[in-house]
Amino acid sequence: MSDYYKIPRQEAWNYGGKNWRLSRSKIDLFMECPRCFWLDNKLGIKRPPGFPFTLNSAVDALLKKEFDKYRAEGKPHPIMVANGVDAVPFAHEKMDEWRDSLHAGVQFLHEPTGFLVSGGVDDVWVMPDGTLIVVDYKATSKAEEIMALDKDWQEGYKRQSEVYEWLLRKNGFKVSDTAYFVYANGDTEKDVFDNKLEFVTKLIPYTGSDKWVEPTLLEIKECLESEKMPEAGEECDYCAYREAIASA
Repeated sequence: MSDYYKIPRQEAWNYGGKNWRLSRSKIDLFMECPRCFWLDNKLGIKRPPGFPFTLNSAVDALLKKEFDKYRAEGKPHPIMVANGVDAVPFAHEKMDEWRDSLHAGVQFLHEPTGFLVSGGVDDVWVMPDGTLIVVDYKATSKAEEIMALDKDWQEGYKRQSEVYEWLLRKNGFKVSDTAYFVYANGDTEKDVFDNKLEFVTKLIPYTGSDKWVEPTLLEIKECLESEKMPEAGEECDYCAYREAIASA
């Protein structure tokens, strides 16, 4: 077995262990497939990992540096000005901590469940009245122009922003229901590569609601406390594969 994928994981990282916490990505996994979530968090049997998108990570890192420049100056980024967003990048002492999804992130102890809920946000902007705006960076390369989050596979992006909004609200901040996605789309129409990939970057707003988060946490608690493996998600390819192998 490779060093990249070891199962089961050490018990301290499973539900009930000293290192376990409920991350934003785990909440999304529960929404996708309760069975995969249960196997992951109860038994330490996680889904096989996909390949890391290193190009996406590079764009993400560069966007953070770019917005940090305007954060330090207390000025709006040009894409904010161009789209009429009356805000500036939020200069807060915990900004680096909020971005660190592996070790920190925005955190809140949810007393009804005992969950330490956390999530690493890409960016936060602030309006003149102190209202915060959740911002997420996305990089892709699609032939069509990206104008909205209107695809089924983008539902997770919406939930992602809503969890971040919920976490910031629980930390005492006033937060807008409208999040923004800085969406960089790689341009493949150029005649030559010339050692560079150019992007067309759009600012896409999404207005949602975090009302689903609290009841979902209670459902997750019930799932984790059960010794019975839950049903698979209707469109879970991982569970479909396991079932196909078992019946072969």
